[in-house]
Amino acid sequence: MIITLTTDYGTRDAYAGVLKGVILGLAPKVTVVDITHDIEPHNVRHGAFVLRQIWPWYPPGTIHVAVVDPGVGTERRILLGQYAGQFVIATDNGLLTFLHRDFPTESAHVIEDRRFFSPSVSSTFHGRDIMAPVAAHLANGAKPREFGRLADHLELLPVAHRAEIHGDALLGAVLYVDGFGTLVTNIRQEQLAAPRVHEREWQVTVNEIPLGALRSNYSEVSRGEALALLGSSGHLEIAVNQGRAVERFGPWDSVRVEVR
Repeated sequence: MIITLTTDYGTRDAYAGVLKGVILGLAPKVTVVDITHDIEPHNVRHGAFVLRQIWPWYPPGTIHVAVVDPGVGTERRILLGQYAGQFVIATDNGLLTFLHRDFPTESAHVIEDRRFFSPSVSSTFHGRDIMAPVAAHLANGAKPREFGRLADHLELLPVAHRAEIHGDALLGAVLYVDGFGTLVTNIRQEQLAAPRVHEREWQVTVNEIPLGALRSNYSEVSRGEALALLGSSGHLEIAVNQGRAVERFGPWDSVRVEVR
């Protein structure tokens, strides 16, 4: 059994290590995988995007724990979701947005049965006292329905999942900025698969600055030059060869991308 961890805890402090200790103390035979603990602090969209990207690469039955929780200690809910044969334990603050839109929802339960919590629950560390022990009990064979009632709704981020279609153009925005400063947009590969249009014929502009045709790799432009290409996530990306597109075109939430 695999349990993955995606958090904004960082690695400077003990928080991530404590999660592992709780899990292994209750389920010593599981394999714990660190996805990342470098989600930008409190950035729910960042966490949601990373969670979506890892989903296709893990086997059925994997349990994912995602902690990006600026509302810790409040009445916000913690959910146990099941999507396409895998499980996720996450706060109900939008972290499940991209999973929920891209994969079949098999169940979603509100985690509320305190039998599965740590004996003492801190108001500032629900990752340790609720989410990690729930993951371990799930790995040990507890059924999702045992943790609480079915969720009647989910909180979803108010972000456009796919680019808007305007005639022969796609108008997109930035979903995510990766560690290289590359802008990952909501223009999806399948949206560019228009009949009779070759991929290389699409023309890209960013904030009305023309970048020309889609490229297939970074070396097709000179060092320091901007380009657009389809990234490994299946999204159109705006990059700078050996540079940072976010510094060229940012702030990222004001970037508008048009493909025509």
